[in-house]
Amino acid sequence: MLVGKPGLDGHSNGAEQVAVRARDAGFEVVYQGIRLTPEQIVAAAVAEDVHCVGLSILSGSHMELVPAVLDGLRAQDMADVPVVVGGIIPESDARRLVDLGVAAVYTPKDFGLTEIMAGIVGVIRRANGLD
Repeated sequence: MLVGKPGLDGHSNGAEQVAVRARDAGFEVVYQGIRLTPEQIVAAAVAEDVHCVGLSILSGSHMELVPAVLDGLRAQDMADVPVVVGGIIPESDARRLVDLGVAAVYTPKDFGLTEIMAGIVGVIRRANGLD
């Protein structure tokens, strides 16, 4: 699983907690860090051959950055890799992101890391026809 923070948002605590919990749950985690471009995230996903991309965005730029990552993955024939997004995302934007191809959106109301990990496992299973 690749975890990264696109855009200028420097608040990495939530993404780091997710990365650590994912590692504890048995994921191989590649944490890319903060202030990444969509192109950097896509390049890392390709290079690491990940099964899931997790994006954390608190800056409000999710409607620009997430579609750019989705488009980049499609351009690299990785459209089958699920993308999950966490952050401060209004419900209407969350629905729109799902319509664009995001597999799951997590907001501050989804604070249970164990439940988030179970959700991500479910997303990966569905993406790979394991359900």
